[in-house]
Amino acid sequence: RRVVGLGGAASRLAPSVVVPTARAAMRRMVSHLILDARPGPLTASLARLTADGTTLNINLLGEAVLGAQEAARRLAGVHEIVSRPDVDYVSIKVSSIVEHLPLWGAAETVDHVVETLLPIYLSAARADSPTFLNLDMEEYRDLELTLEVFETLLDRPELAQLHAGIVLQAYLPDAPRAMARVRRFAERRVADGGAPVKVRLVKGANLAMEKVDASVHGWPQAPLPSKLETDAQYKRMLLEAMDPGRLEAVHLGVAGHNLFDVAFAHLLMAERGIPTGPGHGVEFEMLAGMAPGQQAVVREATGTMRLYVPIVHPRHFDVAVSYLVRRLEENASSENFLSAAFDLDSSKELFAREQDRFTRALDLARSEDAPDTHRVQDRAAETGARLELGSLALPAVPGAFHGTPDTDLSTVANQEWAAGITHRIRGSELGVEESRAARLTTTDEVEATVQAALAAQPAWAAMPVEKRALVLRRVAGTLAAHRAELLEVMASETGKTFEQGDPEVSEAIDFALFYAEQAERIAARRDLALTPRALTLVTPPWNFPVAIPTGGALAALVTGSAVIMKPAPQARRCGALLGRLFHEAGVPEGVFTLVDVPEDEVGRSLIAHPRFDQLILTGAYDTAALFASWRPDLRILAETSGKNAIIVTPQADLDLAARDVALSAFGHAGQKCSAASLVITVGSVSRSRRFNAQLADAVLSLEVGEPVDPTVRMGPIIEPPGEKLAAGLTELGEGEAWLAEPRQLDAEGRLWTPGVRIGVREGSAFHRTEYFGPVLGIMHADTLEDAVRMQNGTDYGLTAGLHSLEPSEIAWWTEHVEAGNLYVNRGITGAIVQRQPFGGWKRSAIGQTAKAGGPHYLLHLQDLADSASVPSRTEDPQAWLEAARDSDRMEIDEFFGPRDEQEVHGEINLLRHLPLPVMVRAADGTTTAELERVLHAARTAGAEVEVSVADEALLPTARAGDTPASVVHEDAATFAARLGRLAQRRVRVIGEVDDALRAAHAQRVEVALFTGPVLASGRAELLTFLQEQAISATNHRYGNPLPHPLDLTGGKGWATGPR
Repeated sequence: RRVVGLGGAASRLAPSVVVPTARAAMRRMVSHLILDARPGPLTASLARLTADGTTLNINLLGEAVLGAQEAARRLAGVHEIVSRPDVDYVSIKVSSIVEHLPLWGAAETVDHVVETLLPIYLSAARADSPTFLNLDMEEYRDLELTLEVFETLLDRPELAQLHAGIVLQAYLPDAPRAMARVRRFAERRVADGGAPVKVRLVKGANLAMEKVDASVHGWPQAPLPSKLETDAQYKRMLLEAMDPGRLEAVHLGVAGHNLFDVAFAHLLMAERGIPTGPGHGVEFEMLAGMAPGQQAVVREATGTMRLYVPIVHPRHFDVAVSYLVRRLEENASSENFLSAAFDLDSSKELFAREQDRFTRALDLARSEDAPDTHRVQDRAAETGARLELGSLALPAVPGAFHGTPDTDLSTVANQEWAAGITHRIRGSELGVEESRAARLTTTDEVEATVQAALAAQPAWAAMPVEKRALVLRRVAGTLAAHRAELLEVMASETGKTFEQGDPEVSEAIDFALFYAEQAERIAARRDLALTPRALTLVTPPWNFPVAIPTGGALAALVTGSAVIMKPAPQARRCGALLGRLFHEAGVPEGVFTLVDVPEDEVGRSLIAHPRFDQLILTGAYDTAALFASWRPDLRILAETSGKNAIIVTPQADLDLAARDVALSAFGHAGQKCSAASLVITVGSVSRSRRFNAQLADAVLSLEVGEPVDPTVRMGPIIEPPGEKLAAGLTELGEGEAWLAEPRQLDAEGRLWTPGVRIGVREGSAFHRTEYFGPVLGIMHADTLEDAVRMQNGTDYGLTAGLHSLEPSEIAWWTEHVEAGNLYVNRGITGAIVQRQPFGGWKRSAIGQTAKAGGPHYLLHLQDLADSASVPSRTEDPQAWLEAARDSDRMEIDEFFGPRDEQEVHGEINLLRHLPLPVMVRAADGTTTAELERVLHAARTAGAEVEVSVADEALLPTARAGDTPASVVHEDAATFAARLGRLAQRRVRVIGEVDDALRAAHAQRVEVALFTGPVLASGRAELLTFLQEQAISATNHRYGNPLPHPLDLTGGKGWATGPR
């Protein structure tokens, strides 16, 4: 331990000396588990391991396969191993030789994998001494794909005599069905004169990651829930497979270290007349380096022993860590046999424990049939039958919200469903008719539409909130039933791939369910009286043409407002289809109206119409500023631009970082406000061959095309690039160069290969400009502190990422980065309703708004007042103040404290509230009690405030206590004149907002005016002084929880469960 401690200290002073030495020592320590793949050392190791008659199963490890170059390198390495005369058995995992396995196009993916593997299989079959090829797998999602590839390959006439096999994992309830399928295939193959196949039966070694994958996606866990059930399934499959007749077509590899299982299989062979030794259809298999003494005994008793031997080149040794972690877990976990394997002869307790486990598992195997698959999602069935309220997908009571699962493409039914959508994209006319009907061409038509909505609103507002929430839940069911059509229209009109579109449909459903629940929760509060705003205009973007329009429209609708929605011109059909589905679900005509207006005086007459109470906008900052200039008194609630960066430190997992950077930068062709357009490499990462090569490989391997091809990973940009994006794609700044130069692939200019530029300098145009397209810039920082300065050095603060495995770096970063959504060791796009409420800081958010998909969003869409249960502010101001203070003290901890509401396994997802500087403007008519109440909220939140008062009599109240940094007495005109120079980005206006202030605000819309009556409710009033920040952090390595808890809240910790 002292040596390790000294090494750790020295590594900080001289890492270039210590780290290579430590790595070499580590390789030596585990050299019995993982072999050196270099030709010389490998030859010697293979000779040593096979000297006693042991046979080997070789598996080549390597860098994470992020792109075609690494995939080709791995494939060449496997081919080289297969060609060696001292190797007769090689395992290949499909995901290790193909960089992308898109199951949205399952049939096309199978064809591609078969084409990739065929040369190796032909080489193995044609060799003088044919090499046995074994198709390995880890992830459940690859099960159906691997089975299909296996059968397609071995069905080829030229491979009829090749001996080959496949792995099946007993911890999957699907394994017996897969075994029966392989058996049917093999029996037909043997009947046609072909060679038998082999199944290598294992219990399964990817449980930790399967748990994470299932929890993150909201799917049932694929493996069986308990070790007992897995052990029973393993024995059940042995009982089925150990049959002399069946072994003629399907040979069996009994893989595992549990000596009770080995003995059971051996006894079964004797009982059923199956000879032991090579050539009789059963082979016993174990892992190299694990319990060699027991391996020798088993080999002597059974006549066979094949060792699974991973090999890796020393320069790629770090990729073997996940394999080593699983081996350590097997030795350490008391649930695993290996934890007792070395003490069975000396510990009666351990022997009895394992004997009891074996007996109970065998009893279960003999008494119960194999369980059914856990994964039964069938989108086609959901389309055919509307989901009932109260079902798992559509909770009908408050407190039951949970995220909508995305499409599970591991199921054959969903793969077939997806193929059907693909065939309908070309020539699709979904939404065309409805879009034409929504066209308004004159200002008179705009006026008539507005009046019709106003006429319909009172009856809608008079409905109890529970009934409006019920309509939203019906909308959710309707969207779910029409998921296929929504994917079709997004692909057809906006070029969105299924991979990007499917989570968007889930998000739209989530908005409906979440806002329904939130509306009921807010209405149930005893301290607030809610009044709907009569008319809301929603102007969503084209890049999220389903989720964002749905969220904005339904949020306003559930509060009792009527809504007119104007989709982006590039996404008219998407919006039109949504409008039809809303009405089908029960939203009344007139209460929701879809319009399509030209971008001329008709469009301006809509935006600037005086009867709109509020505008919900998602778009560019400049658009928000333009709309504000048209109508300064319009309440604008906007999510706007982002210039987002991911920092990668030397403490990062560089393969994971490269993958997440590529996905974050080029998902939907970079056309997301949350997309990563910068990566900031810290210290040695800038010189890392590994990181730069992996990033370039991942980016250059992104297949670009139209979504009619389901294997495409990056679709088109929405339209030929304008001046700004064209510059980003074609022009380099000073000191910059292309790591991957963008190329135009079509005549129209919508298909571009992704671009990566290096050498981006701090303060340059690329550093500070949002290009909104498939181009990424790389910056260098000497230290993490420098990197954060660059990350914060833009006008925006939407999303930000960090890749580092060092807890202290993570803790420091979360306290210093300036963005609304933070992501640690994961991608920075794909926010999920409630799990990661979405919205930014600085110029990324405009107006008195809150995070979409968060607990506060609905509060800002309706007018609030004290309820009748609150003491009167005018009749008893002291009682009202005391009620306000009590409310602040209760809410600041119970509601505004950091909280992880969904508790996803393998992730931490927090929403926290941080104080921010605020200007408090006490306009004419402000009372002492009102000012005192607002300042108490500021003190409770811990916010720094300045105070501007119109009435000199308020100065003593403003100066009382230690809250204000400064107090100014000034008239309305003077305050309005200096609004543009304020350091604060938020102003709490007590009293009326005069015309001069509105006009000044229209010139600086990034300053949020928080208006409305002063309330006793801490839930409402504290929001002025707090800004939301969502933090999403990966909380596992290889599926195993991190050994040390992450500090994401400055040492304050957090609560879990619903608020």
